[in-house]
Order: sequence, then structure tokens, then C-alpha cells
Amino acid sequence: MSALRRKFGDDYQVVTTSSSGSGLQPQGPGQGPQQQLVPKKKRQRFVDKNGRCNVQHGNLGSETSRYLSDLFTTLVDLKWRWNLFIFILTYTVAWLFMASMWWVIAYTRGDLNKAHVGNYTPCVANVYNFPSAFLFFIETEATIGYGYRYITDKCPEGIILFLFQSILGSIVDAFLIGCMFIKMSQPKKRAETLMFSEHAVISMRDGKLTLMFRVGNLRNSHMVSAQIRCKLLKSRQTPEGEFLPLDQLELDVGFSTGADQLFLVSPLTICHVIDAKSPFYDLSQRSMQTEQFEIVVILEGIVETTG
Repeated sequence: MSALRRKFGDDYQVVTTSSSGSGLQPQGPGQGPQQQLVPKKKRQRFVDKNGRCNVQHGNLGSETSRYLSDLFTTLVDLKWRWNLFIFILTYTVAWLFMASMWWVIAYTRGDLNKAHVGNYTPCVANVYNFPSAFLFFIETEATIGYGYRYITDKCPEGIILFLFQSILGSIVDAFLIGCMFIKMSQPKKRAETLMFSEHAVISMRDGKLTLMFRVGNLRNSHMVSAQIRCKLLKSRQTPEGEFLPLDQLELDVGFSTGADQLFLVSPLTICHVIDAKSPFYDLSQRSMQTEQFEIVVILEGIVETTG
């Protein structure tokens, strides 16, 4: 059986059948039970192993405008490629817009034609076309200050535009850089170093029938105020005849005793006692294998290094 698993992988289970009671005939005398490879039926998971929820919202209609009302959170939830695209696009549009404003001021004042006149004082020195206006904006926005292009005191509209540019640049920087920082500090990558056991088991512990699984932290940095919760997702029908798809039930993993508060310095075994209050109390071993349900484990905590 182990050789078959190595050959065909874990997506198949080995089923043993005998020649009696089946339509299969042995190929030779003395042949024992036959083995067949039957592909496992893959169930659609509500939450994947990596924590991603397989939920898609449909028929929103006009409700999509609510995403724009919370634009900051919407940008954080977008994928990285869209975040980088919006980041580059916003800065590019803002730079071109402000450079165009400096060019318009120089054009309306006639500085473009009189830039090389010796006794003429322009609004911005050494700005005589759009590229030079763009370079002046970049120098002031990035606080480079080469000294070749500068605002003169003969241009009040240029001073007002400079103040507007400073305020607009601060707002754009705070919004986009804050969005990128929060997205980079999300705990998705940190969760990859939190390991859960591949399978959960039901066994006797301390004289009680208990559902158990293990969780461990691979990093040396501790999780502060770590707390674990378990949700049972199962469809059910109420006595009134109402059908509740994906009804959520809480599994007690030590809430009353404080065992749900974890000191995760070494792998720990999380236990759920199957007593009269447990949703598994009325299920047998056979019904556990045929019932359609899913257990979602939620581990919350504060990363010590980043908070």
C-alpha cells in the first residue's frame, strides 16, 4: 500500500476488494484480494489551508459604490499588481498635472519667450518649456534644490501654486505610502510560519472523548496575547423548517478554563471535549465520515516584533 501511495500520490485511496461478491475475477489461482485505486472526492472548502476564504459576493448592484466610500481599505485589499499600478499612476498624473500648472503660469506671463532676456525677471528662473517646468516641479517636490531653477518674488501666483503643491504632495504621500506600509505589514506572510497539524484526531484524554489538533510557531519571535477559537460550519434545519446554510457554531477549546489563551513558545495540543454541549455529541464514527461540515480554526495574536 505504501508503494502504491508513493507511485500515485495522496490524491488516491487504496480500496481492497475480494473476488467473492463482486464482478471481478482473479487472474490466476491462489490470487488474493484485488486492489483498486479510486480517486478521492475533493470537497469544496469554505476556507483554504492558507486562510483564504472561498467566498465571492454577487448581485451587489449599486452596493459597489460603498467600496469607494472607504477607498483606503479598498486599496489595501487589492492585489499587489493593482496596488503598484495605482501607486505609479497616481504619482505620474499628479506630477504631470503640477508640471502643467507651472508651464501654464510661465506661458500666460510670457516667460517662455522672454526667458533669455537679460533684464527680465520671470516667475520661475530658467523655465522656458514643459520639460524645464517638469524638472522644476520634481526638484521642489523631492526637495532636491539644485539652485538653477527657483521662484522669484515677482510672481504671487507662483507662490500660491507652490503652497498648493506642498499640501497636495503631502496628502498624496501620506495616502499612498500609508497604504503600501499597511499592506506590507499585513499578517498573511507571518501566518505562513504558524503551523497546524495536517489532521485532527478524536481520542480519549483524561477519561474524556476529545477532538485534538496541534499548532506551533516556527519563528523565535513570540505571539503576544495569542488566543485560539474554533468554528464549526455546517448546514442545518431549524425545528420551524428554516434551512440555514453554513451555520456557524462555536467549539469550546477551553474558553471557560482559560486554555484558549496560548503561550505559544512550543507546539501545543488544542483540545475540544465532546460532551453533551458539543455539536459532535450525537454523531457516530460512521456519520462523522459522511457528514458535510468544516472546522475553521482562528488564531489571533500580536506579533512581538512589529506589533
